Amino acid sequence: MRCPYCGSEDSQVKDSRPAEDGNAIRRRRICPDCGGRFTTFERVQLRELMIIKKTGRKVPFDRDKLLRSFEIALRKRPVDRDRIERAVSGIVRRLESSGETEIPSEEIGLQVLEALKSLDDVAFVRYASVYRDFSHAEDFEKVIAEISAKIARDPGE
Repeated sequence: MRCPYCGSEDSQVKDSRPAEDGNAIRRRRICPDCGGRFTTFERVQLRELMIIKKTGRKVPFDRDKLLRSFEIALRKRPVDRDRIERAVSGIVRRLESSGETEIPSEEIGLQVLEALKSLDDVAFVRYASVYRDFSHAEDFEKVIAEISAKIARDPGE
């Protein structure tokens, strides 16, 4: 593993342990050249996924980009990092086990919306405003009315 600090081609594993409910291995590494310490994660990848953008362009699936989308929507919200990781891992597992190697970006967006709906209403509205391309205050009002109706139906959630 290449050192992120000095670019050395060699690093030593100092500690390994399960992460993400056993779906990944967390490795603490040290660079013998500069002494830098860093963490890597090793995950099983069932198949190489390609994302089909709205323009028709195909790009490789990037788990980190998916995670960043959640982090942006959940910025300054009281949601535990483990819950975010579980949501991302769940989406990745569903995508990989779907049997498809090319997945429309809209499908991923819908899965993110569903996950955010169960994590945090504010993050859901934030993500929906970008994903659904809100352009007027009425767009926000509709989504907030949907959430309010859900809360009225299921007050225990």
